[in-house]
Amino acid sequence: MSWHDGPVSEEQQKPENRARPTTDEFRAFVAEDWAPRRPGPSELSEAARYAAARRAAVSAAFEGDRLVIPAGGLKVRSNDTDYVFRPHSAFVHLTGLGGDREPDAVLVLEPRDDGTHEAILYFRPLAGRDTDEFFADARYGEFWVGARPTIEDIETELGVTGRHIDEFSDAVVKDAGEVSVRLVRDADRDLTRELDAARTDETTEQDDLTEADDELAHFLSTLRLTKDEWEVEEMRKAVAATHHGFDAVIADLPEAVAKGRGERWVEGVFGLTARHEGNGVGYDSIAAAGDHATTLHWIKNTGELKDGDLILLDAGVEVDSLFTADITRTLPANGTFTDAQREVYDAVYAAQEAGLAAVKPGNKFSDVHAAAIRVIAEHLHAWGLLPEGISVEDTLDKEHGQYHRRWMVHGTSHHLGLDVHDCALATREEYMDAELLPGMVLTVEPGLYFKADDLKAPERFRGIGVRIEDDVLVTEDGHENLSAAMPRTSADVEAWIRDVQSR
Repeated sequence: MSWHDGPVSEEQQKPENRARPTTDEFRAFVAEDWAPRRPGPSELSEAARYAAARRAAVSAAFEGDRLVIPAGGLKVRSNDTDYVFRPHSAFVHLTGLGGDREPDAVLVLEPRDDGTHEAILYFRPLAGRDTDEFFADARYGEFWVGARPTIEDIETELGVTGRHIDEFSDAVVKDAGEVSVRLVRDADRDLTRELDAARTDETTEQDDLTEADDELAHFLSTLRLTKDEWEVEEMRKAVAATHHGFDAVIADLPEAVAKGRGERWVEGVFGLTARHEGNGVGYDSIAAAGDHATTLHWIKNTGELKDGDLILLDAGVEVDSLFTADITRTLPANGTFTDAQREVYDAVYAAQEAGLAAVKPGNKFSDVHAAAIRVIAEHLHAWGLLPEGISVEDTLDKEHGQYHRRWMVHGTSHHLGLDVHDCALATREEYMDAELLPGMVLTVEPGLYFKADDLKAPERFRGIGVRIEDDVLVTEDGHENLSAAMPRTSADVEAWIRDVQSR
């Protein structure tokens, strides 16, 4: 079995059509006269120190089980080119590796007799300069994609046992009838398919394997509900970089209007900052101008940005550790809100203030939405948009009301971290109905969206979409708005634009 080979496209399966130097004379020549490589890491990385504590928690929860957490493999973009690699979040969380490291690697927590686990990282280590891989392998070779760490490098940096990926297939199925093997199934489809075949016999049903794997995935997802101090600092870095990205967009708003296809211009300017200050964007940026802002997940970003439009920018920088911010600001393209835009904006701001006030230990996660949506409902009622005879309490009735949701369909909050929608496998009891705890990081992001063709909306509001979103840390006595340095009131947003564009 070839556990570590990534998927290949139809084109990659065709006969090799590149010229490959294969003579013995060339191999000898290319292996000669190289300076020594730079020394690898000399100590355990800071990220790895915290990852060790997380592995210990996983070990205690699954005593005696062999746990398999793949990074995932390279994925074909087209023909013989791959997407930029991004490892699975569970793998990142338990190793401390970020960026584009290490495709095809697999972390295995191998059970010991004393109930603990040995952490073993199976990966593709640096190949020697006397190998064909060094100069001829376009997918993995050092000449093509750069040097990888050695086994010694990985052991020093991460504090785990390092082994070649070629040893994985035998190691993972040893004692298969005696040791329960659990796998993060969605990290590597090919590995999952082959490991399922190896684990299934006349006494083991596929449903049993899937249930055991799901228990592991659920535990790893909920392990991220609260962040340690290192993770919080990474979130601060992501938020700070995102602030810089918004500043860059604001500085270039006149260009976005003048050049045409302004949504793409805004997306590109933010993306430049994201790549410069971090790993990239944490998710596809929403750069929605005018009526496009009323489409909640507008990521096409193909539209014009016109003088007088609002631009809703929902974007976040993913830093090299792969933690991401998720922040939304709605900005007037010419620096000044119209009266109608300001009216909608100020209503959303009031709703966000109510949501933020609900972020504190002891409250439930769902209390944040309840507080924000009440303010949204109050404004809609005051504007006369709810059906005749329907009060604020009537529309908030979950069984027979919810009229306000026509103009705010989405929830107000979600957990945030390595994934923009973090901890997604948590149950409702662990998520919506759970108590807020210090160390949780969540968004607060109410909005109002009046589509241009919505005949129930006042004409002055049609085509206006507003969302304000901040990233919030739950503290011992309340909360800290990590993105508080980014202005939020309508007046402060206008001043922000003037200040940035005057520099």
